[in-house]
Amino acid sequence: MCAKKIAGVLGATGSVGQRFILLLADHPDFELKVLGASPRSAGKKYIDAANWKQTDLMPKSAEDIIVSDCSSKNFKDCDIVFSGLDAEYAGPIEKEFVEAGIAVVSNAKNYRREVDVPLVVPIVNPEHLDVVQKKLDSAKAEGKPRPGFIVCISNCSTAGLVAPLKPLVDQFGPIDTLTTTTLQAISGAGFSPGVPGIDVLDNIIPYIGGEEDKMEWETKKILGTVSQDKTHVELLTPEEIKVSAQCNRVAVSDGHTECIALKFKNRPAPSVEQVKQCLRDYVCDAYKMKCHSAPEQTIHVLEQPDRPQPRLDRNRDRGYGVSVGRVREDPVLDFKMVVLSHNTIIGAAGSGVLIAEILLARNMI
Repeated sequence: MCAKKIAGVLGATGSVGQRFILLLADHPDFELKVLGASPRSAGKKYIDAANWKQTDLMPKSAEDIIVSDCSSKNFKDCDIVFSGLDAEYAGPIEKEFVEAGIAVVSNAKNYRREVDVPLVVPIVNPEHLDVVQKKLDSAKAEGKPRPGFIVCISNCSTAGLVAPLKPLVDQFGPIDTLTTTTLQAISGAGFSPGVPGIDVLDNIIPYIGGEEDKMEWETKKILGTVSQDKTHVELLTPEEIKVSAQCNRVAVSDGHTECIALKFKNRPAPSVEQVKQCLRDYVCDAYKMKCHSAPEQTIHVLEQPDRPQPRLDRNRDRGYGVSVGRVREDPVLDFKMVVLSHNTIIGAAGSGVLIAEILLARNMI
């Protein structure tokens, strides 16, 4: 049996960092060795530094790890580093790690728009990792040291949106018009300050800063293609797909719900049953590669008229599966449906862990 790869987590005391730690505990492929956080936490045992807020208990294996500051020298022995850093700090820190030759999977938004940085939803577009493979192959051919690189996790709401779109585009051709209205869980805002309870209780907040723009352009990158020379990702243009998003914060702990409608370019459009069967039949590449966290059923098509629901459906396939319900014809576009995804698993840290599993399966770490 191969030795486990050494993993580290940046932003280890925050919401995403804590979820990374949970998902890496007892992982068959990775051993968590290094935790990085702010200077006020550095030097403390993790159990003393972290204000643990997950519903599962802190893993025993993490409790006594001494927290380091977020300097690449402290992570030099890591094969992979997961970044849960806030965007305010992630940019220069992640850049330093890449320059030090370290592989980084980041939940921050800072490098998502870089054309040579893959923006990956692992159940949707792992082929975009070809851009990283090209960098590794080029360095090897030139006799240079193995370079560091960064792979970005998508925005949490984007992950749920693109999951059903991928098989539909593959089978029925490009989408001309796409609309989504989200009902997003409060956990997506992170810990303190997060969303104040007095604001969201008995209420809906019809605004999440920057969210709609992120969803609209990230969809175009994730559904885009790797360039012929494999050096960058080519985004879909506004002429190729029109995307409109409206984002709302609701009083749900975990699980983003999205009401989407779409129109295909090709005529005639498929039938409702063809759409459902396409979604049922979709098997993500990560599952074919036998990755540990990959969902056995990527998309769960639910026939009940009142599903999916966050409390009942967010944990399908341990939070890596996506639920789709109420698939029906739309009188304005072609189809409409309701999509539910676990925002802190397939929408954040879980995506990062599954990306790392794919990198390992492809011998890229």
